[in-house]
Amino acid sequence: MSDSLSSLSFEDALSELEKIVRGLEGGQQKLEDAIASYERGAALRRHCETKLGEAEARVQAIVERADGTLAMQKLD
Repeated sequence: MSDSLSSLSFEDALSELEKIVRGLEGGQQKLEDAIASYERGAALRRHCETKLGEAEARVQAIVERADGTLAMQKLD
């Protein structure tokens, strides 16, 4: 993943992805620009999926202890 993507928050990446989708749906881009936008969008989607997975793991660690009982743990 490129440095420019790795520094993006989930919200910023999602916002950029939404703009790309709107641009592609508009159908007004030149072919090469549309392909570049699609590639960027695919990378942003992967980045968002990674961020969601990390958040899911953090939430899971908060609510589930090794023995399966519910507990609240502080995560830094």
